[in-house]
Amino acid sequence: MVNPMIIRSNSRLPHYGLLALATFALALTPLDSRADLDDVGALTQAQFKPFARDLVSALSYKAITPAEPLGIAGFDIGVGLSVIQTDTDLPWGIALGSEKSYLAVPRISLQKGLPFGVDVGGLYATVPGTGIQFFGAEVKYALVEGSVALPAIAIRAATTKLTGVDQLDLDTRSLELTVSKGLLNVTPYAGVGKVWGDVTPQNSALKGLVPLKRESPDMARVFAGLNFSIFLGSVALEVEKTGDNLGVSTKIGLRF
Repeated sequence: MVNPMIIRSNSRLPHYGLLALATFALALTPLDSRADLDDVGALTQAQFKPFARDLVSALSYKAITPAEPLGIAGFDIGVGLSVIQTDTDLPWGIALGSEKSYLAVPRISLQKGLPFGVDVGGLYATVPGTGIQFFGAEVKYALVEGSVALPAIAIRAATTKLTGVDQLDLDTRSLELTVSKGLLNVTPYAGVGKVWGDVTPQNSALKGLVPLKRESPDMARVFAGLNFSIFLGSVALEVEKTGDNLGVSTKIGLRF
């Protein structure tokens, strides 16, 4: 079984290479689900700030799809995994009792095409070994639906909401612009956007003596990916940077 920590130690590999390898390693490695994010109150405010940025980066909405609208009869149903690099290990070691260089985020997602170039969707995801679960929703509008000569251009608004952790409230909002162009059965895409989050400590549930204050990170997001169509199925791979957090995501499912 591959040990993700061995992957991390090879500094000669590019960051995205590390994250891509970590994605497949974590997909094959049993994840410890016994831990819980139940000692957030032990963090100082200075430690809570990068911890909040990690959470917003990992829990923000990731559609992992190109810009083309699905159409009124279209669906995209998939399962996927994201691996997000944390800013620093220390806050996770304190709050969780286990340092985290990467957060693995498996998810299930559904998108449905509507008239006039509009798609809507949602997801459910978790972070094994933390107790974190979250839900998300999106609305995407194709400014340009794309053609043989023209790329598709779409704007997406999305939100996510944390559940499963008594010591924190968290929600994110995001807005992004995506461009894609199909080439046979491969569709490259790329985009830019902004992510806003509110991470609010529930001080009545914390064990710390000093109350923590809410952190509200806002971060730029850039991403690029490839979507491969195979009959009614699809496979996608995406790399991203949200703030200072690098990430890689994979997704497999039905898209028609």
